Amino acid sequence: MGNVEALPTPEPAVVDADFWFDPLCPWAWLTSRWMLEVEKVRPVRTRWHVMSLAVLNDGRDMPEQYQELMKQAWGPVRICIAAAATAGEEILLPLYTALGRRRHLEKAELTEETFVAALEEVGLDPALAAAAHSTEWDERLRASHSDGIGRVGMDVGTPVIAIGDNAFFGPVITPTPRGEAAGRLWDGVLLVSETPGFYELKRSREQGPIFD
Repeated sequence: MGNVEALPTPEPAVVDADFWFDPLCPWAWLTSRWMLEVEKVRPVRTRWHVMSLAVLNDGRDMPEQYQELMKQAWGPVRICIAAAATAGEEILLPLYTALGRRRHLEKAELTEETFVAALEEVGLDPALAAAAHSTEWDERLRASHSDGIGRVGMDVGTPVIAIGDNAFFGPVITPTPRGEAAGRLWDGVLLVSETPGFYELKRSREQGPIFD
């Protein structure tokens, strides 16, 4: 009997994951960096979208300090939406990374100078920074936000992740898992989120975001 060549193992199908973020949120930033780690160890491709904490909390009764923060929250998401409309959806990840690094790692204020630097870093017209104070893009912003939050309900925030018809808020993690640890968390999150009737797994946060 002759030698039988082993058939090649088929490559696993790539899973498309949709991720809604607000650049202001440190927890969404940590989860977004986790998704980039997941892509290295699992056949996952992330598509990036904008949601807005300012839109989510519009009209809600909040402490004065949080109201002020929500006023600042309009600028980055408006710029992201304007950039995507101008340069295509593919610009969202690099722009989010440029904004998020400045906001969360470098502790930069959300000023025009910060916006211009982030836009220039990714090769966009710095004049797009003017979108931060314009309502021109708000209809697109609200549509993108509604697409994400409509999948999970109004009692959560950012990030939202969707894989096909399966969508969930989070995970809320710190610090960002790396390598195979990121892959194992992805496997577990998918397992519980795909379980019929599963809604929540939560505990009190004992520490703030850890950026590394």
